[in-house]
Amino acid sequence: MIIAFSVTPLGAGVDVGRAVAEAVRIVRASGLPNRTDAMFTTIEGEWDEVMAVVKAATDAILAIAPRCGLVLKADIRPGVTDAMTSKVETVERYLAEE
Repeated sequence: MIIAFSVTPLGAGVDVGRAVAEAVRIVRASGLPNRTDAMFTTIEGEWDEVMAVVKAATDAILAIAPRCGLVLKADIRPGVTDAMTSKVETVERYLAEE
């Protein structure tokens, strides 16, 4: 499964970068395939391990801020691995045909 999620500290002021960095640190330490961009962090793995990372990232925000906003989108496709890379490669292949 692939999860794209973002955690937002609420009630901790305007500068949220340090808190978000703590959440991303947890994702990267998980050892699961992941990518972070300006809006979301994407992580791939089995249901329980991915959701455990999302919970830990959320808990990291709550250790810094009194409230956390969580946006989560999931692609649940049992038996598929490396979809985070292969989905992008498929789109790039179609773009190259033009």
